[in-house]
Amino acid sequence: MEIANLINHVEALIFASEKPLTAVEIVELINNAFGFMDDKVTLDQVETCIEGINEKYQSEFYPFELRQSGGGWQFLTKKEYHTTIAQLNGDKFLKRLSTAALETLAIIAYKQPITKSEIEAIRGVNCDYSIQKLLEKELIVISGRNEQMVGKPLIYATSRHFMDYFGINTSEELPKISEVLAEQIVVPTLVNAEHFELEGEIEVQTTSDEGQELTGGQQEENTEGA
Repeated sequence: MEIANLINHVEALIFASEKPLTAVEIVELINNAFGFMDDKVTLDQVETCIEGINEKYQSEFYPFELRQSGGGWQFLTKKEYHTTIAQLNGDKFLKRLSTAALETLAIIAYKQPITKSEIEAIRGVNCDYSIQKLLEKELIVISGRNEQMVGKPLIYATSRHFMDYFGINTSEELPKISEVLAEQIVVPTLVNAEHFELEGEIEVQTTSDEGQELTGGQQEENTEGA
């Protein structure tokens, strides 16, 4: 199939899909749809089509763009329209998660793979309910067992759905902790260092009845002798 004809099929698949599609998945879907063709669609052809579609929607004419998210490709609205779109969806998804669930999710995202006991050691409370809710919402998955720990406990990691929702492809794309905390750092008030240097050099002086200037130490001696 010629690229000119193939590109519309690729675009239609990405547009209609409820989840991000990888190039490999697109190849398989198109070849299944046109099984009678002698020449099968190749991965290189699909990737060329994706590049063309991506370039097409970079134009300011379109309010959405092709983005790689959650390990695959999907159409997403451009960030300048997020405030408008939020009027429809708002933050309904995150509102369904309690503070405890969000804290647990953050720990898993940054410490994965991690066991429940390790999560509880960080949070200081039982996390059974939070982990169950995150599993139900498919934000985390059980990725195996820790063979090195007693009892071989289950280990948890973020899911592909988590990456899709937050628009990232790997956990390495999460904001660095230092970047997040940098916004919360209170900038100290700057004080002129010379002011302290001068204060250290100044001696408190008083005048005696005889008109002599006395240092603080001399004043104490006169007081004791009085």
